[in-house]
Amino acid sequence: MQQLLNTLLGGLTLGMVYAAFALALVMIWRSTRIVNFAQAPMAMVTTFIALSVIDAGHSYWLGFAAALLSGLVLGAVVERVLVRPVEGGPEINAVILTLGLFIVLHALASVIFGNRFRSFPAPFGVRGIEVGDTTIALTTSGVFTILAVLAVMGLLVLLFRFTDIGLRMRAAAHEPEVARLLGVRVGRMLTLGWALASLVGSLAGLLIASGSLVHPSYMDSVVVYGFVAAVLGGLDSPLGAVLGGLLLGLSLSLVSGYVGSQLVALAALGILVVVLLLRPGGLFAPAAARRV
Repeated sequence: MQQLLNTLLGGLTLGMVYAAFALALVMIWRSTRIVNFAQAPMAMVTTFIALSVIDAGHSYWLGFAAALLSGLVLGAVVERVLVRPVEGGPEINAVILTLGLFIVLHALASVIFGNRFRSFPAPFGVRGIEVGDTTIALTTSGVFTILAVLAVMGLLVLLFRFTDIGLRMRAAAHEPEVARLLGVRVGRMLTLGWALASLVGSLAGLLIASGSLVHPSYMDSVVVYGFVAAVLGGLDSPLGAVLGGLLLGLSLSLVSGYVGSQLVALAALGILVVVLLLRPGGLFAPAAARRV
């Protein structure tokens, strides 16, 4: 029973890590209709910026803020300088561009920050919480991750459903010509979408790095599972991204704990294939999204 509880708690934390990255993918998809495959290295770069600030003797929270701010700026610059010239063309152009950016950012990070593994501090404790005489597999840093992801999910729901800016961003992404006729500054909305998605991605990078080792490729595996979580929940649904991350994290944790860790990647692939066959729009996507 204790093993099952620890496995489920480990899956909960792991699922929230996947959900954090899935939320960044959902954010960029809802605001620009682009799947940004460079989201992981962009988050990695901002995480190294935070680590540089911390290594310089400043507090963790100053580095945390620096990473979020740099993510906001990086997303806006990428949209303005790289993505803007290919907007309006075939959608595959932007996808190929983000794949190229993935490679370029990896190479630049290796040159600037080096390839060695570096320890990234945790905001809170990394030891399991003690309940009586039992230590459970849930740390205070894990609790922080869970609360942070839930807060971001709530803010994204509020942004897209209940604010004028969210409505403008969705209109600019879905019907840019009609939006322009209605007075929406489409270019600004797309830039804002990239900036906010990069900020969410930076948060995901910080949560994933917390209390572990980082290097230029530390998020490469997470981007795969985060993408599966986003597809599982539905690329149009922030709530679906979190629920998809939770389902994936719990499923993979059970597979690792009771079947074998070597089958985790295969299990993730199987889950993705089943969802794409049965519900291509995602398990928690709105009905309109599933009809597309």
